Amino acid sequence: MRLLTWLSESTDDRPDAVKVGDRAVSWIELRHLATAVADDLRGVDRVAIGATASLETVVGAAGALLAGVAVVPVPPDAGPMERDHVLSDSAASAVLVPARDEHPGTRWGRPVIPVDLSRHAGTVHPEPDPADPALILYTSGTTGAPKGAVLSRRAVAACLDGLAEAWHWTPDDLLVHGLPLFHVHGLVLGVLGPLRLGGRLHHVGQPRPERYAAAAGTLYFGVPTIWSRIAAAPDAARALRSARLLVSGSAALPATVFADLATLTGHQVVERYGMTETLITISAQADGPRRPGTVGVPLPGVCTRLVDEQGGVLPADGTSMGELQVHGPTLFDGYLNRPDAGAAARTSDGWFRTGDVATIGPDGWHRIVGRAATDLIKSGGYRIGAGEVEDALLAHPGVWEAAVVGTPHPDLGEQVTAYVVGDGVGEAELIDFVARRLSGHKRPRQVRLVDALPRNALGKVQKSRLTAD
Repeated sequence: MRLLTWLSESTDDRPDAVKVGDRAVSWIELRHLATAVADDLRGVDRVAIGATASLETVVGAAGALLAGVAVVPVPPDAGPMERDHVLSDSAASAVLVPARDEHPGTRWGRPVIPVDLSRHAGTVHPEPDPADPALILYTSGTTGAPKGAVLSRRAVAACLDGLAEAWHWTPDDLLVHGLPLFHVHGLVLGVLGPLRLGGRLHHVGQPRPERYAAAAGTLYFGVPTIWSRIAAAPDAARALRSARLLVSGSAALPATVFADLATLTGHQVVERYGMTETLITISAQADGPRRPGTVGVPLPGVCTRLVDEQGGVLPADGTSMGELQVHGPTLFDGYLNRPDAGAAARTSDGWFRTGDVATIGPDGWHRIVGRAATDLIKSGGYRIGAGEVEDALLAHPGVWEAAVVGTPHPDLGEQVTAYVVGDGVGEAELIDFVARRLSGHKRPRQVRLVDALPRNALGKVQKSRLTAD
């Protein structure tokens, strides 16, 4: 089976099948545009693409995958150091750029291949080996330069097919989102999903509530920041009542936002979990329950387990917290040029170490506590999940955002420290508020009121920046 099954085979000639911003094409036209790019990529092994939220990015990525060329997305806001690292480390021999770009070579420093939306072709390219690389996605760790995660065509297909089953994703759907096109969420799920599974796609550009509301989709993707803004715009939220499914990912969705959206839209949001290295591995189901603060059950073929600090397997009892490890067909092949890092990321029996702390209930439902490095706080002999304290803080009506970290303490080892964005709240009030809802040892020892929390492009709070200040 072809990776981009729907793109390769669809006879849908509706002119708005794939729409990015205010530009749209039919599936047939998209196939001919992408094939023209594929023809230009003969002899190329890896190609970078300036992954702007544009129709050219969709056409360019599709063309490369039709040609069997590994795609290396480069964030459009990448600085020169990051951009140069991605290009040199990936050894991309060329860069796909919109034909309308002026002087692209001065920015990329290597041959450019224009994506020209006036060029069409009808060549049939043979389907590459499923084991061949489809994407090289660069992901930052806690130290060093970003590493390129190599994702095979087989892994991408397994992820999307698993989501199709979990979310009942069909060619009848209209997917709406406004996510960046250089990450798993926006590119793999948000673009390659429709190209493989079918249905229409509408990328709204900037993900503003009114744009989501006006799109009249059946399936919506967003990160918690987007959903929070929609929940704060009741008219826009109510316009989503006609949708089939609302999906949130890339960070934990606050329980208060989950509840507000349920009231306004009539939908309980589906949450899911994944990483660049694993793609999506866990999700709530379209025909099953949705529970705030949890991310569901493993997708078909995916296995999960929890281990303690010595590597011992922990029980799935809903309370034991340990590192989540994953095994299955969606895993990456390794880090490009970093066999040492790739080996370190896996156990001796082949499980991927996510670095995330989680609990698993007896019914298989997963709750992600957070990153082991920042979200598991060891204080006075207790193991405290930052997410639980954040949820307690967010239950206060004066708290808009909260991030909890462990900071050094001379007696406890680490203390619970909260950073809060709110209105009319004080430190003592919030400490007491949490202490009345959680065990005493989980209350913040310190609450710092801030104007905003530092976030990345997908809305994830960058906790390392909080503690570095």
